[in-house]
Amino acid sequence: MTTTLRTVTDVVEKLWPIDGQESWDASGLVAGASDQPVSTILLAVDAVAETVDEAIERGAGVLLTHHPLLLRGVTTIASSTYKGALLQKLIKNDCALLAAHTNADVVADGTSAVLARHLGLADVTPIVVSKEQPLRDADPEAPLAGIGRVGSLPQPVRLGDLARALGTILPATATGVRVAGEFDRLVQRVALCGGAGDSLTGEAEVQASDVYITSDLRHHPASEFVEQARLGDGPALIDTSHWASEWLWLDVAAEHLRRELPGVEVLVSEIRTDPWDFVVTQ
Repeated sequence: MTTTLRTVTDVVEKLWPIDGQESWDASGLVAGASDQPVSTILLAVDAVAETVDEAIERGAGVLLTHHPLLLRGVTTIASSTYKGALLQKLIKNDCALLAAHTNADVVADGTSAVLARHLGLADVTPIVVSKEQPLRDADPEAPLAGIGRVGSLPQPVRLGDLARALGTILPATATGVRVAGEFDRLVQRVALCGGAGDSLTGEAEVQASDVYITSDLRHHPASEFVEQARLGDGPALIDTSHWASEWLWLDVAAEHLRRELPGVEVLVSEIRTDPWDFVVTQ
């Protein structure tokens, strides 16, 4: 029996319900005909020229990305714009584009939960439960979920050693792992949010932790967080690559899709879509 895009979108909705996305988000089907056949799905964090080319070269009928291509509104998809060029190339090659963004963050096996698992955290709970009704993934017994995760390491470790461990867990990027805090400081309670998470720095679960791990930390929020922490012995900060922190989730998402779509080949892109190419140290 031929698998169609409609079948794939139904499975994606089952795994990562669209109702779970934030109000500002734009997850779901971006381009594609519901009756088109799908034999291969490629997963990537971003829809960029390289991942679109990879999807086409590997014969994918669907490029499923974490970040929506059209998250910010556009008024044209002309081929002179990169978004327009990507969409036209996908459509011409019968490759649909799907996105599972914040609706894939909040489920029990979401982006932050995967990172917490790689770190070996125990007693993990969300930082923020964003919906009144708990969300569940493909497992009907899955616990309630939400944005970010907080849990405890088996024993205290030095902040510098935790940062080094992250450097081995995450795929390599030009910017690596940045830390605000003393190298030898002992930490055990860890709050984290895959992707950009500076909006959560004021949450009680974050403030009560020894360290907060997230991405895209801007100067002023990070500086204010660190200065406030010095007054009350608050958490240290670890800043990672946005792409790297969410890339780990792709393998878990692929396993879910393989289970739900046994006749479909599900691939994970190894292409680094972190935007930075190199750093210059002083």
